[in-house]
Amino acid sequence: MGFFGTYLFNGHRWTAHPPAEQPTIPEPWLLVDIHDSDIATITYRPPGPGSGVAYLGDTPRTYFENPDASAPTDAAREAAGLGAWWAHQHGRSSGTEREAKEAELAAYLAEDLNPADIDHDHDDDDDDDDDDLDDAEVFVEVKTARFLAALDLPVPDDLPR
Repeated sequence: MGFFGTYLFNGHRWTAHPPAEQPTIPEPWLLVDIHDSDIATITYRPPGPGSGVAYLGDTPRTYFENPDASAPTDAAREAAGLGAWWAHQHGRSSGTEREAKEAELAAYLAEDLNPADIDHDHDDDDDDDDDDLDDAEVFVEVKTARFLAALDLPVPDDLPR
């Protein structure tokens, strides 16, 4: 069984939050919803030039092998939105600072995979293949902690590092 957890950052601190429930607090905020160590949905407001939703690990479309599981993902657009969110949150106005942050954040974001590129035999793979991977590539909660650090945010106490 993987890790599950939902956390809301209200601009100052983290609190536990009910899964699948949108926050009703004033902006800015960031919501992290981790599903079974495979998908982290990052919802952020204000969205700036992004849609307000990004993914770490897999996108729902890829994970569930269903194009209706989520809207198509544009990681570059979401990196721009998250860069704008970061700049707003930290009072940064420099375009070069924000662009550097966007590039850093883009490395964490998931893209939709073409169904032909999905490894349908992954359940039959030898677990030794995971030994060569960084923990952030195996456990999305580790990638999420690193992503939050890249956003210059504290990491929720019960989120594994």
